Amino acid sequence: MCLAVPAKIVTIDGMHAWVETMGVRQKVNIRLIDSPIPGDYILIHAGFAIEKIDKEYFGFLNETFNKMLEDTEDE
Repeated sequence: MCLAVPAKIVTIDGMHAWVETMGVRQKVNIRLIDSPIPGDYILIHAGFAIEKIDKEYFGFLNETFNKMLEDTEDE
């Protein structure tokens, strides 16, 4: 099973972007998506941005990931 993580593009430097997800910033490759700009919401898998998503879906995924983390902490 593969897992893609939602993130927001903060800055772009050539074929890479600095993104933020759940309070963490990281550098990802953006070659696989069309015309990324700062402020775009994306899905990341294995260090690559693989898809643009809208703000609502980004929010839904963040809530889902946070819930999963809370459930894991309870075990």
